Amino acid sequence: MSLELKDKKRTIGFSYAWNGIKHVIRTERNFRFHLMAAILVIIAGIVFHISHVEWSLVMIVIGLVLILEMINTAIEKLIDYLKPEINPAAKIIKDISAAAVLISAITAAAIGLIIFIPKIIIIL
Repeated sequence: MSLELKDKKRTIGFSYAWNGIKHVIRTERNFRFHLMAAILVIIAGIVFHISHVEWSLVMIVIGLVLILEMINTAIEKLIDYLKPEINPAAKIIKDISAAAVLISAITAAAIGLIIFIPKIIIIL
């Protein structure tokens, strides 16, 4: 395979990925909520001068929540495509997928509280 063709495939792959990100931002209210929360946490991290280790934890949990929200969306869309009619098994699959997002969000919130509450207490 020529170098030119490899570069074109790489560009196409990134294009598909960006299209997916844009679609989720435009269509998924929960993703936008998590994205806004992530932006607020990043601003708080800048304001409170969190350490490199704290930044690492914050970025990992932000990424985890956003990734799981996208996977949840993909699973829901796939189930809707495969089983457009109401189906108890499809509901369980969607519920479990949504639960994964919820657990990641709770974990992210707990880590955020551990990092930011001591910093807020110092200011008060």
